[in-house]
Amino acid sequence: MTDLAATVPVVLVFAGHDPSGGAGIQADIEAIVSMGCHATTVITALTVQDTANVQRFVAVDPMLVLEQARAILEDMPVAAIKIGMVGSVENVEVIHTILLDYPQIPVVLDPVIASGSGATELASEEIIDAMMELLFPLTTLLTPNSVELRTFAPDGDNLDACAHELLESGCEYLLVTGTHENTPDVVNVLYNNFRRMDDFHWERLEGSYHGSGCTLASAIAGLFAQGMEPHTAVREAQEYAHEALKQGYRIGMGQRLPNRLFWAQGSESDDETFKTDE
Repeated sequence: MTDLAATVPVVLVFAGHDPSGGAGIQADIEAIVSMGCHATTVITALTVQDTANVQRFVAVDPMLVLEQARAILEDMPVAAIKIGMVGSVENVEVIHTILLDYPQIPVVLDPVIASGSGATELASEEIIDAMMELLFPLTTLLTPNSVELRTFAPDGDNLDACAHELLESGCEYLLVTGTHENTPDVVNVLYNNFRRMDDFHWERLEGSYHGSGCTLASAIAGLFAQGMEPHTAVREAQEYAHEALKQGYRIGMGQRLPNRLFWAQGSESDDETFKTDE
């Protein structure tokens, strides 16, 4: 038998719990598994939400966050870390401590500051400041959408200027997703070393999706864990995420959910893994 321990990379996720299964930890697990990795999870917040919106949340005690992470990191060879919703300033501080102790592990940070609908704030100004000061400098790849980018870098007069301002925080790579922009197609832009590295164009799909950001960031983390270099990982993760959205479904009364396990359902795309038209 094959020794799976030697072939299945481990990804550690810090994120909130979504009872609807559309975003948060459940989305992370499905995307990471889809990249051929094993997902380990640290719950940072408990939420009350459905496919339409987040009603409220409670941050997990920071010592419990720390203990969850230590238990995994001392037991398994974690190959990548993905961070989503953090829940509190204290949790940011705990995660910062963990990252300092494991500087060799690549980090993907999806800086969640509001619900998918935009109606509920998930990060206060204090949390935003703490993320920028403590987490961004230790991040390999940051994945804000354009709305989040403008929040983190308010002085820029266009997205490029905002991106360069945010890169000054210390993150190595920056992927800005353009779903919220008024463009015919969706344009995601990758930055590195204060330059615009690549533009990715995707068909704009109808409707809105719950958990699309989690899906993309976790897929990238899974590919990082597989040893893929950042530019290729970003491109291939977008191919996977876009296909998951195209095959998404509306199971509740709110947003559609990405079909992150489309590859396991015998679809025609099986023969051309994760490939879509750009």
